[in-house]
Amino acid sequence: GNPELPTAVNITWSSINFKTILQWQPKPSGYFYTVEIHGQTTDTKKKCILTTETECDVTDVLRNVKETYTAHILSVTSSVMDNFEEPPFAVSEKFTPYIQTVLGKPEIQNYTQKDSKLNIVFQDPLTPYTFPNGSFQSIRDIFQHDLEYKLYYWKDQSSGKKDATTKSHKFEVSVESTKNYCFYVQGIIPSRREDRNGQESMVLCTSIGRNILDEYGAEVFIIVAVIAVAVVTLAIVLSVILCKRKKAKAAREKEPLNGV
Repeated sequence: GNPELPTAVNITWSSINFKTILQWQPKPSGYFYTVEIHGQTTDTKKKCILTTETECDVTDVLRNVKETYTAHILSVTSSVMDNFEEPPFAVSEKFTPYIQTVLGKPEIQNYTQKDSKLNIVFQDPLTPYTFPNGSFQSIRDIFQHDLEYKLYYWKDQSSGKKDATTKSHKFEVSVESTKNYCFYVQGIIPSRREDRNGQESMVLCTSIGRNILDEYGAEVFIIVAVIAVAVVTLAIVLSVILCKRKKAKAAREKEPLNGV
């Protein structure tokens, strides 16, 4: 091999919804990297051959998502690839997509609050993998019964949260009919020891019977009230001053002229 070539360090796997990027350091100078993906039961596959980048999208060679993989990052010159010498390389930590990919954000499709019921409909995140007809597989297609979702909801302007769990695409929870509620949804894999909780969806709030106080809070009304009191007080003071001036002027006009 060529022991003089630096080998990769700080090798990390970054994976969301099974889209998996391998990253490492340092930036090469005068040499290249080639990535080899080794599975326990699958053939070795090369990716990002003779690259000067320090990341590689390896999604398409990790289709067996329950397989455990390691990445060998080879430090090579263009000539080394043409002979039988084994180049220096660094080995990544093991990575199993099924138990390590992060669940992405669910998409809220619709929500309604009617009477004492809050109904929410959401969509599974999609993966880069496709069915034979070309449509993308969702995380539910891969995880199936291992996947569930949790809803966190709370009264608007309040900090006390409640939660509910489902294995479907819908939530229906009981709420106070006169209060607005905010909420978010996240996927969960209960069987995992780590990375059980997925990314949180965006926070949304219902708007039934919202008033200005709900929208802006009591602080704004206090400020407005203080300003109003100040304006009224100023108006009264100015009125008193003007009134006194008018009386004083009228009194001076009634005084007899000097020398008359």
